[in-house]
Order: sequence, then C-alpha cells, then structure tokens
Amino acid sequence: MVAALLLTLASVGPSATAEQSAPSGGLQRAFADAAAEYRVPQNVLLGVSYLQSRWDGHGGAPSVTGGYGPMHLTDAATALAEAPHHSHGTEDPRGDAARAPRTGGGHSLGERAPLPARLRTLERAADLTGIPAERLRTDPAANIRGGAALLADARRELGRAPGGGAADWYGAVARFSGADDTATATAYADDVFDVIRTGQSRTTDGGQRVSLRADEGLRPDRSAVARLGLRTADRTLTECPVTVACEWIPAPYEEFGEGDYGNHDKADRPASQSVEYIVIHDTEATWDTTLRLVQDPEYVSWHYSLRSSDGHVAQHLRLKDVGWHAGNWFVNAKSIGLEHEGFLASPDAWYTEAMYRSSARLVRYLARRYGVPLDRQHIIGHDNVPGTLPSTIPGMHTDPGPFWDWAHYFTLLGRPFVATAGPGAAAVTIRPDYDRHRPVYTGCAEAGDGCAPHGSGAVRLHTAPDASAPLVKDAGLRPDGGDSTTGVNDTGARASTGQRFAVAERRGDWTAVWYLGQKAWFHNPRTRPVAVGARAVLVTPREGLAEVPVYGRAYPEPSAYPPGVPVQAVTPLPYKLLAGQRYVSAGSTPGEYYRATTFDASQHAVVRGEERYYEIQFGHRVAFVKAADVLVTRR
Repeated sequence: MVAALLLTLASVGPSATAEQSAPSGGLQRAFADAAAEYRVPQNVLLGVSYLQSRWDGHGGAPSVTGGYGPMHLTDAATALAEAPHHSHGTEDPRGDAARAPRTGGGHSLGERAPLPARLRTLERAADLTGIPAERLRTDPAANIRGGAALLADARRELGRAPGGGAADWYGAVARFSGADDTATATAYADDVFDVIRTGQSRTTDGGQRVSLRADEGLRPDRSAVARLGLRTADRTLTECPVTVACEWIPAPYEEFGEGDYGNHDKADRPASQSVEYIVIHDTEATWDTTLRLVQDPEYVSWHYSLRSSDGHVAQHLRLKDVGWHAGNWFVNAKSIGLEHEGFLASPDAWYTEAMYRSSARLVRYLARRYGVPLDRQHIIGHDNVPGTLPSTIPGMHTDPGPFWDWAHYFTLLGRPFVATAGPGAAAVTIRPDYDRHRPVYTGCAEAGDGCAPHGSGAVRLHTAPDASAPLVKDAGLRPDGGDSTTGVNDTGARASTGQRFAVAERRGDWTAVWYLGQKAWFHNPRTRPVAVGARAVLVTPREGLAEVPVYGRAYPEPSAYPPGVPVQAVTPLPYKLLAGQRYVSAGSTPGEYYRATTFDASQHAVVRGEERYYEIQFGHRVAFVKAADVLVTRR
C-alpha cells in the first residue's frame, strides 16, 4: 500500500494440525457432525465455510484480518497483539518529479478503538459451544462446530428455531457475514447460495477432499434480510457493478498551505487520457485505519478499498480522477487503484474468498468499462509497477506480494492461465500450483526468521540450472551489486503467476527466460511444471543495436511540450535490453504526460508526443522501451 507498514500475524498453529492428522474424510465428517449437532443444513455450513476459507485450515494461522480456521472465526485482538510491524517501501506514491515528494507519512495502527463484533466472532463461538478459544483457533473440527453454533444463533436472532431446509437460512447467512449494511449482507448471502447452487469440490491445504453437491434449483427466501436492522449504504456516486456491495466514502480534495493540496488530482478520464491499468494493492492496515487515512487531505489516495471479512467495497475517488497510489506518475495517471485489506508479510497470509470474489467482479466491470485487457501486464500488483528513476527503484513497494493467489483471482475474472502454445514455445506463462508450490521465504518476523510454509504464485530465478546456484541480481534494486535474497519483500529474482517471459534456453527440467537483461533459470519439471507454453508478441533490439535503454515511464519527446509546461526527462533505468534477447510485450503506447501540479484543475494539461513505446515484462516489474529501438515479432 501507499503506507509503509507491514504486519506479521504470528503463526500459532502446531506443526501438525488436527486437520492434517485426521484420517481421510475427517473434515467432511466434521461438517456433517456439526451440522447435525446445531441443526444447520449441511450445505449451508459448507457454503459459508467455502466463501470464508475454501475449507482450508491454514495450520491454525490467522487470515489478514484475524480470522481462524475453515469458518474464519475472528479473534483480531489475539492476531494483532502478536503481530510485529515492518516497512516494505519508501516510495513517493505520486511518483511525479515535477512536485516535491509526498511520502504519505508512515502510519501505524494508532490507538485501537474497541473492535467491532465482526472481528470478535471467535469469542462468541466460545461462549456458545464451551470450546476454549485456543482450540477454536487451531482445531478445524472445533472451528467448524463454532461456525455452526454462530449460524444457529443468527437464526434464533431472527426469531426462527434452527432446522429446516437451506432456502430458509438466507437471513442467518447474511447475519453471519458481520456486515453492517444491507447491500453487503445481501451480496455475501448471494455468494454463499451461489456456491451451494453450483457445488464445489477441492482438496484442502490439509490434504483432505471436501465436496458440496450442487443444488441447482435452490431458491432462498431473501426477505429476512430486511429484518436484520442494517443501515443502507450511500452508493449514490459510486461506480460499481450491481453485483458488488459498494458505498461512497470520498477522499477530500482540499487546498492547504502555500501551493499545497491533496489528496488526489482532478482529471477527466477517459476524455483526458485513457485508463490502461488496474493496480492491486494491500492496505497494510486495518479497515478502520484505511478509511481514516484516505479521508485525510494531507495523505494520499486510491479509488477503492475492499474489506476482507465480507468483500464490502468503499469508493473514494471518481474514476475520472487520478489517485496517488502507485509510486509512478505515468502509471497513476492511467490507472485505477484497488486497496485490499491485508498484510503482505503475514507468515500465513490469506485472503477470504469473499474479498477475492468481490474484487474480481469489480475488476471485470472496470476492465469492460475502459477496455483494459485482462492480463498480467495490465492487471498488475503494486509490486509490478516500475520505478521512475534509478534512485526510486529500491523504495518501490512490494504488495500484494508472493502470497496473493493470482491464479485463483484470474479464474474468478474468467481468464484462467492456460497453455496457449506447445511445450517448445518461444514464451512461457508462469503458472505454479499455488497450493503445492511452497518456496522458502524469509523476513516475516521482526527477527528475520523464516516465513511459515505457504502456497505461493511466485517462482524463484537462478543464474544457472541448479537449485544451489545464486539468484539472479537486480542492478536497480541493489546498485552496489548485492545479491538477491529469499526475503518476502525482495522482488529481485522473482517471476509471478500470469507473467509471460521469452524463453532463452531449456536444459532438462530447467527453463531459462530473459529477465532484467540476463538469463534467469527456474526449475520446471515435466511432472510438476511451474510454467506453460504461451503465444506472445516479442521485442528485440533492432539490427545494429548492441543494447537498448529501458525506461520506467513513457513520457513524450521534448518537442511535444507546449510553452509553459516544463519538459519531463525520460531517464533510462540501470538496465539494458541486449542484442539477442527478447521480451514479451503487451502492446504499444504513445508518450504521454499529465501535468497536474496545481489545485486549480483548469491549469492541468495532457501532453502527447509522436514517440511510441512498448511495454514489456522485463523483470518482476514491467518497463518500457522506445518503439524506434526494437523489432517486433509474434511467436
């Protein structure tokens, strides 16, 4: 996120969880037993759990908002009390050299107000079941009993005794969400009943197969939501699809001090400039802190925040305006920023299915509205945004990090990553099995301890086809020539799910790709591949050029600037695209600069030049090369 605070939620799970040690089918039986004990329809219990955790136990570790176990029972007080804080970047969120840097200020969680009920559901589950809190956190079967008890209690609050068919439990499911507004509670319950209608089956992170049989004809009684007494959120000015529960919580546009203002810039997109990117962030703060920060005129801004517990969305900026969120002004001026409640370096960081689904629906809507391609060079993480100058590269942020499940996210977007070419293709799409792929990460704890084993969508890159070979170096991240590391915030030798790279060589079970001007090898065995063949547009230096400069922004040539608009330097980054190397391109873009340095938006100007650039997947971050410097082929 734009604020540099990392939170590590302590790993409290034992080395072998109850789920992992249970016999095959034990988790499915736990759902059946809890449903019978508390007279909750089994498909309702399974559907709620799927939307919370996809039935995973996560070794007893908390989610990004302090939720535990398959039912995501929340005990945020325990999770936050055991959480050390870190920093993961010092960038200027505006990324505009035409203005004094605005760091956004380091923020902390601040004075903690009493936690809302939605972050204390484990406490209530303990009261209802008599099961100790520690067991509810770490024992999946006990956790499921706690969730069933909460659902039954929600049913009684509506004046109905437990029992009956699934169609009569819509109101109780809406209450279970913890949402305080009708639209979010309804959207949550709709998602649960959609899961029940379509059915699901998967192997959990504890190795157990759980299934929910489809009930395609299920038509729930939605009238009970009106009796929950929830508020009606203001969505008058929101720009959200009807399938997303969204409210308007505006970021202020205010002038203060001499020539200073915040916390965003007025614009007229897409008339003034096109929207080309959607940037995925995590907040590195709790929901309440996030909302407080974005409403501070002296802070920075983004377009939407998404709540982890139920997928609720708050919109802060009109889409036509430019937020200060990505650390690169070229990207800011042409992007929409989404902040997801969460913390990158939690040792077992996990995001709820409710938030993934809500985010995917919002991004699909935005992509259709602005014609943004659903690929990983346009739907990017903050960690994929390039530095603008050599000096800014080391401070660029690294969220949402290696634990964000890009494969699942793009499946929800309707664009799963699949092979588009054969095994000998000239390019590959990175695609490890998120649940089974668990590379070692360090730096999740204050003392620099190793991170708990966790599924990851990132592949580590070596200088030779050997696991003991050094990691490739990032000359921009470490100008002193230092080595890349296994740190959770170190992007110097990392390729992420969905990113496409040109193949440089294959040798046995190893594949090399062109990455930051060098060959980068990753283990890619045929029996357990972490990449698939891809068709791609590739760029390489024009004949006669030994090397091509690489840029972090695509600004116009000097002659394009009108009088009164200072020329912005197009400074090469400390990398080179060398002769014989190839990189995957997402297409070309004209040089463009949005001049917006005054509170009076009538003084703003868009400068476009004749110079064209190609965006390329150059390393973990994207970059730009001038079209005049490269040849383009389709392979």
